[in-house]
Amino acid sequence: MYHVILLKSPTDFARARWEVAEDVVDHEGVAYSLRAGPRQPLPTDHAWDEVAVYAPDEISEEEFQDWYASLRPQVEELRLKY
Repeated sequence: MYHVILLKSPTDFARARWEVAEDVVDHEGVAYSLRAGPRQPLPTDHAWDEVAVYAPDEISEEEFQDWYASLRPQVEELRLKY
């Protein structure tokens, strides 16, 4: 099982749990590509499944990095140590 984070915009995201982390997926009519992971977080106060981060296929790597940074304070999975 994977913890999936879908970056929808610099201020919006969605969480999901998927059996498979594919390279490209369709979510709510938008094509998302796998941009980070899947990665296994280091142990915390509870066990984590691998985390996979997706972003819309049409955004650049620079935009993805900006979105990731802007959402990091809100999204626990983006703050975990790997």
